[in-house]
Formats: sequence, structure tokens, C-alpha cells
Amino acid sequence: MKKTYYVSVQGRSVLEEEGAASYEWAIEATAEEAEQLKRQLNLIGETEEDGFIDFIYPWPDTPEEGVNARYSKRMKAVFQSIYDLGTLETKTQMDHSSLTEEVHTKE
Repeated sequence: MKKTYYVSVQGRSVLEEEGAASYEWAIEATAEEAEQLKRQLNLIGETEEDGFIDFIYPWPDTPEEGVNARYSKRMKAVFQSIYDLGTLETKTQMDHSSLTEEVHTKE
């Protein structure tokens, strides 16, 4: 059964209670879909941490473009999931922003 969840990409959270924390997007999802989105958000955090380590301790064989591409690909996947599960209001907001171009651009 689908219910409303509140998503913060910045806060890396998917919450059931609207007032529990600030959020950017509302989605309609099953518990499994919400859990999958949480995993995607966690991967972004891991990618950021990996990128930080690569920046602090750069290796000659680790090009910056590769680190950035990994992050961009994961962010795009998160926004695609948010769009796919988004409420009408969320989809409308995304359609009126540059995010829609990113979401609908295939690699």
C-alpha cells in the first residue's frame, strides 16, 4: 500500500511524518520503494565521502572526472526515483525546474 513520504536530498532522509524534519519533495511510495530511495540517498553520502578522500589523497590514476561522474550518476538516479514516485505537486515543481532536464536526459 502506498503512502506519502517526505524526502530531503540535502538531509538524506525519507520520512513518514511531514513535520519531523525539513524536506524538499513529497512522494507516494510503498515501504519497499521508500527503503530503496533511502539506499540511493545513502549511496550519495558514500560517494561524497569517497570523493573527499580522493580529493585529500589524490592518486594519479583516479581522475577527478570519474569521481564526479559517479556522484552525478547517483544524484540523477535519486531525482529520477523522486520524480517517478512524486506527488502531482512534486512532479509539477520538478517540471518547472532544471531538474526535469536532468531526469529525462538519458546517458
